[in-house]
Amino acid sequence: MEWQEHAARLAQEVTDPVSRWRDPVATVPRHELVPRWWTRDGDGWELHDGPTDPAAWLRAAYSDTSLVTSVGGLHADHARPGDRPEGRPTSSATHPGLVVRMLRHARLTDGLDLLDVGTGAGGLTAYAARRLGDRRVTSVDVEPYLTEAAAERLDRMGLRPHIVACDATGPLPGTSYDRIVATVSVRPLPASWLAALRPGGRLVTTIANTSLILTAWKRDDGSAEGQIERDWAGFMTTRTGPDYPPGLEKLFTVVRDREGETITIGRYPVLDIENAWELRSMLEITTPGVEIRYEQHGRERTAWLLHRDGSWARASATWTDPPTVHQGGPRRLWDALERIRNRLNAEGSLPLHGARVTITPDGVCHLTRGKWSATID
Repeated sequence: MEWQEHAARLAQEVTDPVSRWRDPVATVPRHELVPRWWTRDGDGWELHDGPTDPAAWLRAAYSDTSLVTSVGGLHADHARPGDRPEGRPTSSATHPGLVVRMLRHARLTDGLDLLDVGTGAGGLTAYAARRLGDRRVTSVDVEPYLTEAAAERLDRMGLRPHIVACDATGPLPGTSYDRIVATVSVRPLPASWLAALRPGGRLVTTIANTSLILTAWKRDDGSAEGQIERDWAGFMTTRTGPDYPPGLEKLFTVVRDREGETITIGRYPVLDIENAWELRSMLEITTPGVEIRYEQHGRERTAWLLHRDGSWARASATWTDPPTVHQGGPRRLWDALERIRNRLNAEGSLPLHGARVTITPDGVCHLTRGKWSATID
């Protein structure tokens, strides 16, 4: 299959003319890493098989988009026509532009050893191995099939990095690395990551349930200093098995239409919080562990906030009208969100992006910007 011109076009789209990542993007046959994938349709997830539709395969593989490869633990490679998996996506081929941005945040140069956390389909591993040489690249993922499939497909490209199946939140393979780039999100930051990073090494990762990219340089005393980049990214969170643990569906079913212990009129319109990235990120930092549901039917909007401690909130309104807010449980989650929106309106921005970060050797992250501070642990 003639794929080279498609890869060259993709490289032109996601890299600068002088970028050292242009050649890796242009020379990696990305379609070979994703022979089958899932897309969302009105009835759930639909399976796509590349070899049976080469034109669609090339369009998908060489577009700057993420391709979901596993849903609810069912990998597209193992699915049968007509399968409709349920649950959350558990693995994907990250869109190439974001892969390149994460690699650029790592400040990679020749002769450095890189640990790629979150092998997935193997895209970042492939680009890094092309750029640095495969003996300089180690990649890990929690699911053995992902590492096996990626290793086999990369081998066919002549790339043989060290790929290991392991729980990346625990001890890491190898001795130490100059750079760690994670394309899975974490909270808390595993202490093993700093332990595996050489003094002077650099960490690039994202915080779970946020769009925050954290970068930091390791110091001689085992701590690290860095910042929250003025950039955005969203990755699946780390997991310890083939699927994520159950969410708060039972709580959602119970409180979906329940009268609240308090009923008030909210100040701001209902919005799809999950896609309001800055608000969502600040909510996770100030009130960790909130799950979100959102529905819109015509002009009617409803949002739910749920927490494992039993707290919940439901806000409903017509379009941009002030919502009716029902809340229950030990905390008032919608009030927490409105405090964030008050700050955003009063100051014009939130203090997350550009915040300085200090990471202790045990992985606790302290964020500061001006008089504002927060801790991620």
